[in-house]
Amino acid sequence: MKKLITLMLAAVTLLGCEVKKPHYESVDEYPVKAGRVQEMYYSPKATEFVLWSPNADSVRLNLYESAESAQPIRSEWLKRQADGAWTINLKGDMQGKFYAFRVYDPLLKYAPEETPGIFAVAVGVNGHRGAIIDMRQTDPEGWADDVRPAMERQADAIIYELHHRDFSIHPSSGVTNRGKFLALTEHGTVSPQGLATGIDHLKQLGVTHVQILPSYDYGSIDETRLDDNRYNWGYDPVNYNVPEGGYSTDPYNPEVRIREFKQMIQALHDAGIRVILDVVYNHTYDVSHSNFEQTVPGYFYRTREDGSLGNASGCGNETASERPMMHKFMLESIRWWVEEYHIDGFRFDLMAIHDVQTMNDIRAMLDEIDPTILLYGEGWAAETPLLDEALRPIKANCTKMPGIGAFSDEMRDALRGPFYDDHVGAFLAGLKGNEQSIRFGIVGAIEHPEVDMSKVNYSDKPWALQPTQLISYVSCHDDMMLTDRLRASVKPLKGNVIDDAELMRLDMLAQTVVLTSQGLPFLWNGEELMRDKKGVHNSYCSPDSINAIDWNLKARNQRLFDYYAGLIALRKAHPAFRLGDAELVREHLEFIDSPDCTVAFRLKNHAGGDEWEDIVVIFNANRQAAKVNLPTDNTYTAVVMLGEVNPQSLPAEWTTIRGAALVPAQSALILHN
Repeated sequence: MKKLITLMLAAVTLLGCEVKKPHYESVDEYPVKAGRVQEMYYSPKATEFVLWSPNADSVRLNLYESAESAQPIRSEWLKRQADGAWTINLKGDMQGKFYAFRVYDPLLKYAPEETPGIFAVAVGVNGHRGAIIDMRQTDPEGWADDVRPAMERQADAIIYELHHRDFSIHPSSGVTNRGKFLALTEHGTVSPQGLATGIDHLKQLGVTHVQILPSYDYGSIDETRLDDNRYNWGYDPVNYNVPEGGYSTDPYNPEVRIREFKQMIQALHDAGIRVILDVVYNHTYDVSHSNFEQTVPGYFYRTREDGSLGNASGCGNETASERPMMHKFMLESIRWWVEEYHIDGFRFDLMAIHDVQTMNDIRAMLDEIDPTILLYGEGWAAETPLLDEALRPIKANCTKMPGIGAFSDEMRDALRGPFYDDHVGAFLAGLKGNEQSIRFGIVGAIEHPEVDMSKVNYSDKPWALQPTQLISYVSCHDDMMLTDRLRASVKPLKGNVIDDAELMRLDMLAQTVVLTSQGLPFLWNGEELMRDKKGVHNSYCSPDSINAIDWNLKARNQRLFDYYAGLIALRKAHPAFRLGDAELVREHLEFIDSPDCTVAFRLKNHAGGDEWEDIVVIFNANRQAAKVNLPTDNTYTAVVMLGEVNPQSLPAEWTTIRGAALVPAQSALILHN
């Protein structure tokens, strides 16, 4: 192999394409590429290829007739540039052809493999080769006129997380393109009982944003064998800037996955729903075969002093966002999704693996485009990153990252119990001692005089500058569904598990806390239907029998769906629940003394310009009614009571309250005057 490479290098030198290679003491001395990171620029007259690989001895480009061709139809050596890039310009119309680079770098510990580069924007089946296409030909009709739905402030967001396959693969979904991007373009789909499913269901629910689990090209699904019906969440990145082929109707045609992804975005925008992309820049599917390593060995990953890889992701590697070209790659990738695909927000997986500066630079870039684009992530890592703690985007450093949010495990675990043990309950199980952590979540993790930080779990001081930095949730794709967790952790009054009536009461109570928090509320798909996953904690590769949403549940649990939709409408109608400013929260939100295992607060003096002068919210997780004295002698009217929003079916004497409120067991009561 060494002899072959030597002969090839000699041939390149004779051709006059080789310039003197710089000497680098370490990868930290590599130059930063000028201009964009993108590697293929198509026009009908010529296609230019630009690959950054500063330490390479040579780089070869292979052109193929198809993504699966055994032999190239053309091979060319690229020419080294001073900024570490290699370039070639091929004349003629190359549209429809496929390409791959082969990098010969002395630091590569493995035999050089073909790679589409680190910034492919179109690929063939399974993403092994890049595709030469005209991106404008992937635009659906009307794409140039597509705009993100209007939203004045980030505080107005209500987020709904979904997985493409979960959401539509079950036969009861009534969807034609089940498990595909196009599932979210179909209107008029219904369950067997005639109730809306799919995108119409989302409109009925009233959410403002859909957060889709990883939708870029990922490695765990073989796109040539989709009939195998294999399942994965997609946290195993291969090509970061191309939609996943398994969710398209034809993974062999590079244009189809791109066009169908855009059609999905367009349909959601037309429905008034923004789209958040779940991004996983913190690690790759593997290392030795990754595009990063095959392009610039040893650069994109953090390593220990002995040369072993960091593993903050828990997946065998962690990327190095603090290195200039990884930093640049991440910013350009985010910009690509915003400009080419009209994405409206980003959820960063294990955000704490990156560095604060990179996250702040992404926020600044997004602010220039549209300040209402959301940016948030997990403020933790699976293991300790190989980066100084002061530089990590952990929750405690959110005060260094204005406009960037993080999930609140303080309130989540105070409601349902700790992540480390599915069988341990908390507030929803009727256990006292979690009230201050819930208060912390209600104010949005900001400093508030009535939150005792000494009694808040996981955090000893406020970590948010503004309440919109807190993502308020009780469940997500990761971990048990709320229904499964309640069954596992709440001791039943009789039998082995709590009955469905109690389960629904606690589900409603939990989400009332979420949807009245000053943070950004976040819901996991199917919770509004009382979906479960048969007790599976980590269903990342479980079959459809575990993960698919059975839409028959909507008819069975219509009351729960109506409650969720009612709460969302209430939040939208009343700015007091989404003040969006720390000073306003401290001015207008005060807590009310209440018994153990209850939390009560008041939004006073027309908070946020609300038409209601006072709003009182009380959560009671006890199995018996709880009495709470009201803060004024005024007469209050109940707008949420006994699992109903605007409970017009209840007698007026029940819903008109003065002096003290008797809050029914395991329920929320919302009053106004």
